[in-house]
Amino acid sequence: MLIPLPLLVQAPLTTTTPRLRRPSAPPPPRLHRPRIALASPRLAGAPPPALLSEREMGVAAESEGARPLRVGLVCGGPSAERGVSLNSARAVLDHIQGEDLLVSCYYIDAAMNAFAISPAQLYSNTPSDFDFKLESLAQGFQSLSDFAGHLAANVDIVFPVIHGKFGEDGGIQELLEEANVPFVGSPSKNCLTAFDKYNASLELSAQGFLTVPNFLVEKDKLAKSELEEWFQSVNLNKENGKVIVKPTRAGSSIGVVVAYGANEAAEKAEGIISEGIDDKVIIEVFLEGGSEFTAIVVDVGTANNCEPLVLLPTEIELQSSSNIDIQEDTIFNYRRKYLPTRQISGMEQTSFLFQQASAVGFSHSAFLRTMVQHACLRFPSLVPRRNAWTALSKKKQAAKQAEAIHNGTSKKKVFVLFGGDTSERQVSLMSGTNVWLNLQGFDDLDAIPCLLIPGNWDRSSNNQNFNESSRDVWTLPYSLVLRHTTEEVHEACIEALDPERLEITSRLRDQVMDELRQAFSKHDWFSGFDIADKQPIKYSLQQWIDHVKEAKAVVFIAVHGGIGEDGTIQSLLESAGIPYTGPGSIASRTCIDKVATSLAVSHLASYGVHTIPKDVRATEELLKSSLADIWNGLKAKLQTETDLEVYANALGRKLHRLPANCLSRAHGVIEMPVPPPESLIFEPFIETDEIIISTKSVDDSTRHLVWKGENEWLEVTVGVVGKRGEMRSLNPSITVKESGDILSLEEKFQGGTGINLTPPPPTIMSEDALQKCKRSIEVLANTLGLEGFSRIDAFVNVRSGEVLLIEANTVPGMTPSTVLIHQALAEEPPIYPHKFFRTLLDLAFARAN
Repeated sequence: MLIPLPLLVQAPLTTTTPRLRRPSAPPPPRLHRPRIALASPRLAGAPPPALLSEREMGVAAESEGARPLRVGLVCGGPSAERGVSLNSARAVLDHIQGEDLLVSCYYIDAAMNAFAISPAQLYSNTPSDFDFKLESLAQGFQSLSDFAGHLAANVDIVFPVIHGKFGEDGGIQELLEEANVPFVGSPSKNCLTAFDKYNASLELSAQGFLTVPNFLVEKDKLAKSELEEWFQSVNLNKENGKVIVKPTRAGSSIGVVVAYGANEAAEKAEGIISEGIDDKVIIEVFLEGGSEFTAIVVDVGTANNCEPLVLLPTEIELQSSSNIDIQEDTIFNYRRKYLPTRQISGMEQTSFLFQQASAVGFSHSAFLRTMVQHACLRFPSLVPRRNAWTALSKKKQAAKQAEAIHNGTSKKKVFVLFGGDTSERQVSLMSGTNVWLNLQGFDDLDAIPCLLIPGNWDRSSNNQNFNESSRDVWTLPYSLVLRHTTEEVHEACIEALDPERLEITSRLRDQVMDELRQAFSKHDWFSGFDIADKQPIKYSLQQWIDHVKEAKAVVFIAVHGGIGEDGTIQSLLESAGIPYTGPGSIASRTCIDKVATSLAVSHLASYGVHTIPKDVRATEELLKSSLADIWNGLKAKLQTETDLEVYANALGRKLHRLPANCLSRAHGVIEMPVPPPESLIFEPFIETDEIIISTKSVDDSTRHLVWKGENEWLEVTVGVVGKRGEMRSLNPSITVKESGDILSLEEKFQGGTGINLTPPPPTIMSEDALQKCKRSIEVLANTLGLEGFSRIDAFVNVRSGEVLLIEANTVPGMTPSTVLIHQALAEEPPIYPHKFFRTLLDLAFARAN
């Protein structure tokens, strides 16, 4: 039996130890694409004739079927990858929702309970943000069968984005097939075969494909003598032969380890089984000397035949690092991979799926909608519904074009600036990408992404005349934005201008686009590609400012820290008369300096605003003086503990980060300032009671909050929005730290980590205290001269609502799951991301006028 490939596949083509992912010149795709016959004329999952007439009658009963297509978006699942699933669902929602396509959202929790959830929940940082309150806030279903029945009655097609178990092993697909519910993706039997790495290797080998030699270990069935024989059969030394050990049925980076010799391989296999990851483990020969690629495969065939087409592959690389353990560096592990490769591809904004789709002319929206349209072909019952949807889509598009012609106004240019020098530059890339993608949805805007290159990339030892305005800015085409690091974006810009590489890439791009066009142009819903093949353009910062001014544009600043928040960029834009988002240069200079910020608001005690005592020491003093003397002085004055020696050592060595748990209290990775700052601030540690999300309950299935309440202070973060002097506080958020006392960069900004409670639950903070807190935050923001939007971090007294200021961030995180989005969605009515970012932009326009 040939395996019909999944509709959306992210297939790793692995031949060696990977390094940090960097798009490279892809290998030429195979020109011959055989049509793969299905087991039956009708794809598994298509409705039987009995339901065809029922659906058709329902469609015919409507007014010419002129209603939007109803899509059920299903995420979550029982595996640890449900956080990634939430991120994928968020991206799908953002890019397919429209007047012609309505999305209903559903979530399956770790215990396999199904819920209908609000779209707003998809913008949570992790499923844990709402897991504990699902019973009270979401519509639950008695069983998965009831859930499937609900889908059959209320949606036209399901878009499953569950990663790992139940999503990739055919579980959700089988449930939908049994209920005759159309869905996007491969049939259950093919998902099941592909998900099991051992069975997949057997199938591929039977079909004549090369596979990696492997050995299967099953629970309670490991025979070490047989394993040793296998080592010898594949010419590996049984004492130290290098192999990969991994679960057969888990994400491709989950539980993957390196082992040396048969004994260690057996131990690690038994470890994977004992941890409960899987009861079957595969041991493979470790391949040396090649390259790893990941490739997105899409089905461009007809209703009765699957025809796979490979997009332009991406090479996988890991950045070399002298301080990375060599054993750890041999695996492209879960965290480094960022988005694991899978049968159901990860669909975060910058995932390989969208990288490769954009490289052949598809925007996020166009690609996802094309996949939905193509999935409809497999289900005869959806033909009338799809035709009506296509007609409605064209009607809406024609109306928009007519309105644009009638208004006769050109689009307003918006330059979204991100990147910079600091350790937050990767978060800045995520923020800028998110802002840019959300502004793409407005017909009256032309949003242009721009990368600010770190100053140390532009400086040389011979360049004594370097100044901030001479550093580089790149304006980027769509496809080059979709990378995971600023370094990748910068490298992609340089490679895009290389003539030899450009010739190869253009030829391969044209070849894939021609095949896509030939396959899809036979359908009336395909309107072509919507991304032009443009080149990046390099400017000095001053040239870029001149270009922005000439375009009469506005700048959306998404550069965190450094010159993005210290007033430098703001001052340059003010001098050129260019409007921009966020506070002005004076307020920015004040807020970047924590001491100046404290002094500016030190007189607000009567308004319920207090500051934390500070001791400022020069970094040079710290590195050259006796740490014992400094510590004794600090301890006498501040009454707190510190790991001063470890921190000073890291500063002296100019380390980029402190590893997790290297200080006396448990903590995550701590990003260090590079280069070291001129001075450091020492503050007392404010003790707060931990808030715990507990899974222990009467029936052991629900989750709830546990808070002792012995200490009245809690850490909150609060967004403020508005005009200068009229700033309004959003609802505060409490961030529940998963470990340690200090939030890591990941917990603050990246999807899948940290738990945010917005607003604080009434069991923790009363309504009176909440309102007093918000009023105090507004006084604080107006005193600092903030405008546009900012984020204030503080401790709040849950009884009185008084606040103790930590810091004010003038360019807060704007990533897809950042707390600022949670707070906007907690407004009444909810403000969704695209509307929120447009509001911030309108405030910049208003200030300019």
